[in-house]
Amino acid sequence: MDARNPAKVVKEAVESAAEKVTDTLTSEVPGKPGSAEPTVPEPTTPQDPPPPKPEQGSPQTRTPTGARTGAPAAADGQQGAYLTTAHGARLRDTDHSLKAGPRGPVLLQDHHLREKLTHFDHERIPERVVHARGAGAHGVFTAYGGAEAVTRAGFLRKGRTTDVFVRFSTVLGSRGSADTVRDTRGFATKFYTDEGTFDLVANNMPVFFIQDAIKFPDIVHAAKPRPDREIPQAQAAHDTFWDFVSLHTEAQHHVIWNMSDRGVPRSYRTMEGFGVHTFRLVNEAGETVLAKFHWKPKLGVHSLVWEEAQMLAGIDPDFHRRDLYDAIEAGAFPEWELGLQIFPDTPEETFAGIDLLDPTKIVPEELAPVQLVGSLTLNRTPTNFFAEAEQVAFHVGHLPPGIDVTNDPLLQGRLFSYVDTQLTRLGGPNFAQIPVNRPHAAVNDMRRDGFHQHAVHAGVAPYRPNSLDGGNPFPAGDAENAFVDVPVRVAEAPKVRASPASFDDHFSQARLFWLSMSPVEREHIVRAYTFELGRCYHQAIRERQLQCLANIDPVLCAQVAAGLGLPAPEPTMPLADVTPSPALSQLGRQWPTDGRMVGIVVDPDVDLDTVRDVRRAIFAADMVPLLIAPHGGLIGDLPAQRSFATGRSVELDALLVAAAPAPAPDAPPAPDSQVGAPPAAGPVDPRVLLMVEECWRHAKAIGAWGSGVAVLEQAGVGGTPGVVTGDSGEDVFAGVHRLVADHRAWDRLSASVG
Repeated sequence: MDARNPAKVVKEAVESAAEKVTDTLTSEVPGKPGSAEPTVPEPTTPQDPPPPKPEQGSPQTRTPTGARTGAPAAADGQQGAYLTTAHGARLRDTDHSLKAGPRGPVLLQDHHLREKLTHFDHERIPERVVHARGAGAHGVFTAYGGAEAVTRAGFLRKGRTTDVFVRFSTVLGSRGSADTVRDTRGFATKFYTDEGTFDLVANNMPVFFIQDAIKFPDIVHAAKPRPDREIPQAQAAHDTFWDFVSLHTEAQHHVIWNMSDRGVPRSYRTMEGFGVHTFRLVNEAGETVLAKFHWKPKLGVHSLVWEEAQMLAGIDPDFHRRDLYDAIEAGAFPEWELGLQIFPDTPEETFAGIDLLDPTKIVPEELAPVQLVGSLTLNRTPTNFFAEAEQVAFHVGHLPPGIDVTNDPLLQGRLFSYVDTQLTRLGGPNFAQIPVNRPHAAVNDMRRDGFHQHAVHAGVAPYRPNSLDGGNPFPAGDAENAFVDVPVRVAEAPKVRASPASFDDHFSQARLFWLSMSPVEREHIVRAYTFELGRCYHQAIRERQLQCLANIDPVLCAQVAAGLGLPAPEPTMPLADVTPSPALSQLGRQWPTDGRMVGIVVDPDVDLDTVRDVRRAIFAADMVPLLIAPHGGLIGDLPAQRSFATGRSVELDALLVAAAPAPAPDAPPAPDSQVGAPPAAGPVDPRVLLMVEECWRHAKAIGAWGSGVAVLEQAGVGGTPGVVTGDSGEDVFAGVHRLVADHRAWDRLSASVG
């Protein structure tokens, strides 16, 4: 893990303590539900609420107007050992309504029943229209320095640390949808700066579907489930989506990103973030530049393969959320670096011929390198998911001094839409007073009353100017670091509903993306288009989208057309002459493996000393071992985290086979949902063979030693790329570890598209 990780010392101390307690290392495998140890009988001795788990955190205890209270975070949680009403009266019973005799009617006077049911009836708030499915975590941002020349924003000054809360999300699905669907991901970061809150509301793709916010309801309506049937959920593989994007061809650049591996990220931890829009930065001298924000994951950018994503949606629909929280619990804290692409602030607001106000365009990093200005570490999970990840409210207009908006027409519409949304979803104008939204800067806004007003405002004159409150509050100037609305000249032009001519180029950057992909990545894009369009009912929509693909690249179009059984149309315009951008491909580098999951197949006859050594080596590599055994409980003195019935390959990044387990008593004698086919003939449990075959098919690293080598031979994968065998378990793991740094054994995946 990176030397700058502030939690490294804490993590090492936890690991050291755990090793002293027991060699089984059970405390180091994440996923323990709570901090208390349960007992078989119901506890009867009153005691205070258990503390949060070590990896959990809560918003700082601040007043509604931003002042530190000095109280511990637990002060916002439940208090005392006894059950009470919402107003603190202790209760004898919460299992029986107050009735007129044991068999009589329930009495209206049962205020506890009414209070309990009323609160339950209102526990759910409206979910977000988009980004409903999400997960959040607390962390800290540390500035490297180097941004002072272009912005006066204090949180970017060298050495400055700022608390943050980050929420990741999918765009299309409801709260109950799966994490691993093909979709854009949100990457929203709330910086609690001492100059006011800064919300960097980013996505994992640098471009958007549309160029103007007035189309936002249209694209969302088109991408959401059909209004007559409410299907399909959390996916774009249906007629209304492809009808829209094939008619609004400005969407084609975003669509090809979504059809690429970027649409199915391996985890939130291995996902880039992009601010999408161009912002204006202003420094202390009042000089301005234009800029785009980038988040670069220190673990690299990695994705699932499509079959993995489909399987996980059924086997573990919470896969990304679980991965994020288990990594934090294990001490493999997710890290990103914040980068800036800087452009001159010219009247044309273009760079290298690219319109910087067009949110469907990127500036290739080869033309404008990303300058790293700070690092983000997520080191605490929520204490209460609803209070934090659900009630957090972001807004692109929450900006500190030194950062301002531009005339990007999509950004301009978002400036209105975000506040308008919170008014309905969070019940009124005081959503900034919810603990997770409370700023860490003093608040004196003269706003009063309204639903859920938590502040107890003093004074009698919430207006300006006044003399009754001594003139308070006073306006701030440059000396007090007031926010700067950059005095950009507004063009004198007629009022029109139109876009600049530069917005008319809808295909050149989609072609740039396609030509920047490796052959295997192109193969995945072809398969994604073929699957998605193959789910459309109307052939006319398929044909129209094929015409869009023909204007991007004839090879792409021909391959998708062949999969659909349709002729490939000719382009209707000249193909753009573009230079590929290597920065857009996910392949070609090795990355840290922190937090990756390594399965170890064992049986009761396994050499436990070797398994212990391998587990220690996995932990030392900041990875997480999962013992997979014929049954739960212990194998010798080691805990089995998965059985053959509960473990599946898709939750693993690599597989080690330390034994050749015979079919367990619960091994299916016939096809079932776990195996999907009759058990193969042979001495090995068929579910182990299935796990090996799936890992091989998904190009994951596989290793074996001892009798485990025979399992690979029976599965037919021995001696193939990405498979390591040997006599020493530790040596085999070392070879597998090197392969995981590549993310996959890419040579194992076919690539028919050049």
